[in-house]
Amino acid sequence: MTERLAARQVIALVTDGSTFTELPHPEGHSGPDGPLAWQGYDASRARAAERTGEEESVVCGTGAVEGTRAVLIAFEFGFLGGSLGRRTGDRLEAAYAYARTHRLPVVPLVATGGSRMQEGMLALTQLQRVAHQSALTREAGLPQIAVLRDPTTGGGWATLGAGADVILALPDAQVGFAGSRVRPPDADPAAYRAEAQMAAGAVDAVVRPVELRKVLGRWLRLLAGAGAGVGAGAGAGTRGRAGAGAGAGARPASAGTASAPVPRALGLQDLPATGWDAVKRARSPGRPRAERYLDAYFTHRVAISGDRCGGTDPDGMLSGFGEHEGRTVAYAAQTGTATRPAGYRTAARLIRLADRLGIPVLTLVDTPGAANDAEAERQGVGAAIADLFGAVASAHTPITTLLIGEGGSGGALALAAPGSTWATPDSYFSVIAPELAAAILKRGPGEVEATADQLRIRPQDLVELGVVRGVV
Repeated sequence: MTERLAARQVIALVTDGSTFTELPHPEGHSGPDGPLAWQGYDASRARAAERTGEEESVVCGTGAVEGTRAVLIAFEFGFLGGSLGRRTGDRLEAAYAYARTHRLPVVPLVATGGSRMQEGMLALTQLQRVAHQSALTREAGLPQIAVLRDPTTGGGWATLGAGADVILALPDAQVGFAGSRVRPPDADPAAYRAEAQMAAGAVDAVVRPVELRKVLGRWLRLLAGAGAGVGAGAGAGTRGRAGAGAGAGARPASAGTASAPVPRALGLQDLPATGWDAVKRARSPGRPRAERYLDAYFTHRVAISGDRCGGTDPDGMLSGFGEHEGRTVAYAAQTGTATRPAGYRTAARLIRLADRLGIPVLTLVDTPGAANDAEAERQGVGAAIADLFGAVASAHTPITTLLIGEGGSGGALALAAPGSTWATPDSYFSVIAPELAAAILKRGPGEVEATADQLRIRPQDLVELGVVRGVV
């Protein structure tokens, strides 16, 4: 298990030099033994203060992480188990308010056992205060990046932890809503670890302490003050005429946010002669896939993982943020396999986060279609696709789409930006796979190729139909 660090130790671990400055403490609530007159409560707090050198269970201040200034909220687990009481709530509220006033990202470094029993329901209601402050900070367009330490349980996990935009965790940290003393006796302890939470889509990355400052600093550089900037429009580097309906349905860009430039094509440069040629090219095992496009496009990138609903789709959807020509661009990229419900929900989460932060989005479309097995239906594939359609349709930040391979029906279209979609020469887009179209029309196998031509799925057909703006 990772060594359990005190609040000021973890602050020193992630901040540059002596850049941390503690924020002034709000005046606390008075009264002997707290609001419930819990006998011995004052004595417990006094012992905790003597043991830890802290006056409360959180230390709040500002500091630089790899050069990016942020508000840091570090829990001191040695002070009554890092529990939340009214004075804790006062400090958290003040820290979030300071972040909004000074336009700084918020980094909760969480290690808590939950709400403080000695203050009863007044302690529990601090979670509402924290949730409100987090919501205000989200509305202000400021990122929140949580680091989960050991342990992160109870309301602290359900607000400051799970409520963050990006969630990092230390290896083997205990993470779960239920603490170790209140779980069912037969509960699997492995399910309450950071690694299990990542596998379940609730954590973006597990980071070793020695790498934490570098990883956290990269996230802060990409998300804090990122997004807006002067860049090439979505049509840069393309050929082919725009379709007659190319501008239909296009969204206005967020003020000051330029579209992400379209990536250059990495595969074949000549256009396919027939519809079936387009299908064979897009299905070729040697065709460049999303990883190659992302590596060529970004100087560096970091990934988000999981839909926050219990699922991940690492083989079907790659999502995250990267640096392109000095600007932050968000990306959601299909990998050429059938996309699962968690993949669609993760992409929707990515687009909504980028929209709030004013960061342009690049999507890469490449899937034979949505996963259609029984498990995908049980996981709500239809609702997940609908959610992604909604995220794309409602985004104000500009979204640029490149079709790099197969565009299989609605499972592909959900990721495509109306009026801002481009295609590579080795791609196709179709309402349905040619083989399935032939089967529905009761045509034999020998008529599949002719059906592909009838569907007009080649890149140049898509331009003429106004479905895509051009071929890169």
